[in-house]
Amino acid sequence: MSEPLPLRDMLALDRTRLANERTALAYIRTVLALVAGGVTLMTLFDNRAAQAAGWALIGLGLVATGFGVSRVWRVRRHLQEAERHASNGP
Repeated sequence: MSEPLPLRDMLALDRTRLANERTALAYIRTVLALVAGGVTLMTLFDNRAAQAAGWALIGLGLVATGFGVSRVWRVRRHLQEAERHASNGP
């Protein structure tokens, strides 16, 4: 049987988990700003350039959503693997 994980390593995993949550919230904030900016452009201005820019911002928000979700899930999976490895030993 292996030794338990040292306290500093357990705290490092906790810090990383909290950082991942902050990153998820930052992605949500960014996506909301992009979509709100796109909708605002489309609402305030009635020309083709504003409409195109608005749709581009909304599309960029969707892309950022996919990227953010995949990144947060990937980090979460790595953290779970690290915790499993720490509890099972080498």
